[in-house]
Amino acid sequence: MTWIRDIQRAIDYIENHLLEKIKIEDVAKEANASIFHFQRTFTMLTDCSVGEYIRRRRLSLAAKELSQTSGKVIDIAFKYGYDTPESFSKAFRRQHAMSPSDAKKYRGKLQLYDRLIIQVILKGAEPVKYNIVEKEAFSAMGIKRTYLLKGNENLIEIPKLWNKVNHDGTIDKLCKLNDGNIKGVLGVCVDEGEAEGSIDYWIAVESTEETSAQFEKVEIPASKWVVFEVSGEMPEAMQSTWKKIFSEWFPTSGYEHAGTPEMEVYPEDGSDSSEFYSEIWIPVK
Repeated sequence: MTWIRDIQRAIDYIENHLLEKIKIEDVAKEANASIFHFQRTFTMLTDCSVGEYIRRRRLSLAAKELSQTSGKVIDIAFKYGYDTPESFSKAFRRQHAMSPSDAKKYRGKLQLYDRLIIQVILKGAEPVKYNIVEKEAFSAMGIKRTYLLKGNENLIEIPKLWNKVNHDGTIDKLCKLNDGNIKGVLGVCVDEGEAEGSIDYWIAVESTEETSAQFEKVEIPASKWVVFEVSGEMPEAMQSTWKKIFSEWFPTSGYEHAGTPEMEVYPEDGSDSSEFYSEIWIPVK
């Protein structure tokens, strides 16, 4: 359960610094993870982004202080990181459905969020299907885009990229270059590390081609891969499997994410079928 303890240590760091400016790279460091892997793991486990958790907790503490003390709204706004009473009031209303002044007068029910304690409950959980694959380094040919993690740009823009390449002929051209052992189209995520706060995302195929007029080449290092089966309609089946991996499989597997590129593998024949089969490849150590 070292993996869970690391996440809890990061949450404890957040709680101990709620009255300060919190840098996501410092929080991720507490979890022994890159920004990308920490943010993604946190969201998978809690159904809440790191930024949203911090906002909820600050506004919960602010609400308690308003309702239980004689503190002024402006002072409490500044204390919990808001530059103006107006921005504080807007965020406060969004969470609590009342104004800060109403909270001081006990008008209505406050929406309070308690400190998170990560627990993994596996009783009755449906196991994910997987196998372990040792694979030498290989090359892939495709297109690359770089996305910022801030504001979840990667989560917003990657589906748009897939929609584009599925309709402009790019996938058909890539499939003609697919001469490797992995049959299908790869969605490869390359973590750029803590400092950059971004990821490179590739849509590619395994290929021995050295050059291409249209596509770039990416090298995937030798790895021990856990290959998870994904069956069902997209995107629900893929999203559900990712959540199971992080909330059920990783905590008890004894493995850690290797920090190298991970992949989703899609067959070439579309995703309309309810029996659609795809895979998630995660490098482990």
